[in-house]
Amino acid sequence: RVSLSLPKPSIMVGSLGLTPESLKASGRSSESVSLLILQGKIKRDPDGYETELQLIYKQFKTSVDVFQQQAAVSFSSVGSDPSVAKDLGDRAMFLAHVTPFYPKQLAAFPAQLTDLLRTSSLAMPSGLRNHVAQALILLMNRKSLVIEDLLALFLDIQTLGDKNLRTLAFSHIVQTIRKMSATDPKHKSLQKIVISMLELEDEAKAKRALATLCELHKKKIWLGDKNERVAIAICEACFHTSPRIMISALRFLLDYENIDDDDDSDAESDDDEEAKKISQVVISRQAIYKANNKGTSSSKKKKQAKLQRAVKSIKKKQRSSSENTTSAFSPLNHLNDAQKFAERLFSRLQTIKGTGERAETRLMMIKVIARTIGLHKLHLLSFYTFLQNYAMPHVKDITQILAAAVQSCHDGVPSDAVEPLFKQIVNQFVHDRSRPEAIAVGLNVVREMCLRIHELMKEELLQDLALYKKSHEKAISAAARSLIALFREINPSLLVKKDRGRPGATVAKPKQYGEAHVFSNVPNVELLQESDRESGSDGDQDDDDTGLPSCDDVEQELITDDCSSEEEAEDDSNDGDDMTIAEDDSDIDTSIGGGEDEEMNDSDEADTDSENEVMESEDDDGEASDSCGEDSGNKEKAKGTKRKIADFDANLLSADTSLRALKRFAEAKTEQPSFDENDGILSNEDFRKIKELQAKKEAKIALARKGFKVPDSDQLSKKRVDPAKLEAHIRHKLTKEQRLELVKAGREDRGKYQARAAIKQKKTGGSSNKQKEHRKNMPLAAIRSKAGKSKRTKKMKNSLSGSQFRGRKAWK
Repeated sequence: RVSLSLPKPSIMVGSLGLTPESLKASGRSSESVSLLILQGKIKRDPDGYETELQLIYKQFKTSVDVFQQQAAVSFSSVGSDPSVAKDLGDRAMFLAHVTPFYPKQLAAFPAQLTDLLRTSSLAMPSGLRNHVAQALILLMNRKSLVIEDLLALFLDIQTLGDKNLRTLAFSHIVQTIRKMSATDPKHKSLQKIVISMLELEDEAKAKRALATLCELHKKKIWLGDKNERVAIAICEACFHTSPRIMISALRFLLDYENIDDDDDSDAESDDDEEAKKISQVVISRQAIYKANNKGTSSSKKKKQAKLQRAVKSIKKKQRSSSENTTSAFSPLNHLNDAQKFAERLFSRLQTIKGTGERAETRLMMIKVIARTIGLHKLHLLSFYTFLQNYAMPHVKDITQILAAAVQSCHDGVPSDAVEPLFKQIVNQFVHDRSRPEAIAVGLNVVREMCLRIHELMKEELLQDLALYKKSHEKAISAAARSLIALFREINPSLLVKKDRGRPGATVAKPKQYGEAHVFSNVPNVELLQESDRESGSDGDQDDDDTGLPSCDDVEQELITDDCSSEEEAEDDSNDGDDMTIAEDDSDIDTSIGGGEDEEMNDSDEADTDSENEVMESEDDDGEASDSCGEDSGNKEKAKGTKRKIADFDANLLSADTSLRALKRFAEAKTEQPSFDENDGILSNEDFRKIKELQAKKEAKIALARKGFKVPDSDQLSKKRVDPAKLEAHIRHKLTKEQRLELVKAGREDRGKYQARAAIKQKKTGGSSNKQKEHRKNMPLAAIRSKAGKSKRTKKMKNSLSGSQFRGRKAWK
């Protein structure tokens, strides 16, 4: 509490003519009044204390004049007399509290306080600056000031070196703009102020402006298409004249996807609920029950493995969708001219290469350029030539550079531009004299680059790299097998016969350069049409098929024999077929055209073939071929002969040309509802149903598939390449500190080491069991045998002692 101390009467002479004597005569002594007590009384009765308010306001003006005079003479005098600054800060806070009650009398007070902080902030001590800033914040909260008047000032005072003041001003700016975003999300005037300060050459002010923009963008306040100028300003900060501003902008662009924002819990909960709905639609209770309770032990294991693969694929899809939503908010997505941005940043990278710039800065610029190229599918062909200078195993942070090289590859880049970099990576990393860690990283990089640009790989090179699958190092063998699995999906013709897998799988056709899939209709709309047709047909068959499993259960589980009526031996027959087909794999030709040579009795292969990119209109035709193929297969089993490709060709041709198949195809065409007859407009419910059906179809594919699904080019461009995944299964050498931590962790449950003799000496109590055994009386036979043994040992010793050579005598 601060008592009112009145200056000399000569200072108080004014229009009011108030003196301490007049106040004392009225019964209100100024010496006994506290500012806090007076503040509470003014709030209760503003009209009764107007005289005291004007007196304190006059004292505030006088204190400001005294402070400015002392600061102009010498700063040391202010530091020696802290009472002046304390009285000024207390009166400023008092007037800020009571300003809403006296809008006319204190109309000029906010502007005076703002000018005081703007002109004398350097001369103020830390405590006074904090008091004045808090008073201005209070005035802004009471609507006496607006944020436009204080934004530039609060950005300026953050550069004074006062940590408490910087934290106060920064948090207030963010919270105020966050509250205002509910009514006006654009804030064009505020954005103009901050962006103009970012463009200044003053490093301290530009740094605080960049920190404000990054914080508002990270908290999704200035985010979206309406606030794209903020994202562009953050990206343009990469070309600032100050290296620190450039590094801060680069670091924010790279680390944006790793930001964990706790304020978006509602959005995350919504995503989790949607993911739960999808998983509930996909994996039914029937599938789980059949996997655990129906069939033999071997068939149960297969079904459980299918379920595990489906769950893994669903979780992976959910993670990728969350990553895509996070990367969609990155400032790099809002660039108006991404090609120009990448070229400018690459030219700056080339200019600072010869200078003394740190290697970490160059690495960050490489990663930002690669991320921009991959995200917008740009063409910057000289960037791949530039990366050849760093594609060597001994380079520092080589894994991050290789991850940037992978990130910059996409299907729009010609393979001729990337081929020199690709060959150098193979020659430098993958050879017999290289270290196992380098070979594993090289194979993983080759796989990721071929996943984006299929034309890079040649047949001879792929077959040489596939031989590393026999390596004893787990990291090398796993990388080689993943490379083989990739080319099984995109181009199996480059692999040798034994690496192509089973011949029943559909053969993928590699895309040519520039080839793209263009939708001529709503994607996956045929799923909605089929579900409507199936729902109509299910109503007619309810009375006849009450005892049979549904179509979904048949697709999720084993495909049964349509010609046989014995459903009890379903799993046993499937297991027998698996064994027969496993024996016949060696005699079946795995040529490129073997995509139609399917093994109809194998349940797993039937699921795989029915789901891997097969047209929906061919499902009815497959039933006839299944029945005929199973009859021929059973006859061959009875005779003990093996099946051949020619038999499958004949069966498939007969099924395609059969009258039954043609009739079913014509009926399906007539019953199929076309969007041309209808209005062609889909509702929100239809789109939701299409999404559920697509998720169900992908889960069925995951249940049957043993490899992995090749992602789309758009998904690859949005996904950030993690350098740690390029080092999968690699055991790094532990440092001395890490080894000591492991040693200490193993000693936690162990007591202090003591020698066995010390433990015996410290032992208290009776003798041990071993000591008691020595004191027991031995039986008579044992005593006699021991005595006889000792006599024989003594006699032998004496006999040997006489003939033992003890050296030549000295006197002989």
